[in-house]
Amino acid sequence: MKIITPATETDFDKYYRLRYDVLRAPWQQPRGSEIAPDDATATHALMLNEADDPIGVCRLHLPTPAEAQIRFMAIHPQYQGQGLGKKILTYVEEKAREQGAQYITLQAREQAVPFYQRAGYRVVAKTHLLFGEIQHYQMRKDLIK
Repeated sequence: MKIITPATETDFDKYYRLRYDVLRAPWQQPRGSEIAPDDATATHALMLNEADDPIGVCRLHLPTPAEAQIRFMAIHPQYQGQGLGKKILTYVEEKAREQGAQYITLQAREQAVPFYQRAGYRVVAKTHLLFGEIQHYQMRKDLIK
């Protein structure tokens, strides 16, 4: 297992395919819905297995110099529950620190809230329903104590 910053077209094809397959396809969302308008200015993390197949993705963006925002975090279903989510989360948190962020925010799906809480995030507010059915919660973690 390794985590890279996608750089080639092949890397980004793998990255976006996993983002779509895990976060959009199960809710019959159209291809392209996995791509955000500000992806070009974000930091991307792609986790690959030994065969270089995509098994995890995460995106980090700094909307302000102090705030980092995590979006599109996903682990392939066959690899969930093996601690890989924690590894990719730690990776992007370090990237946020390198970019000078003081805290990280994210919108967690309800079933992911306990995962983020174990990683030191706290619930700030109950927010929106994605696709009319997936409850989300705004969460935050301070990077500077």
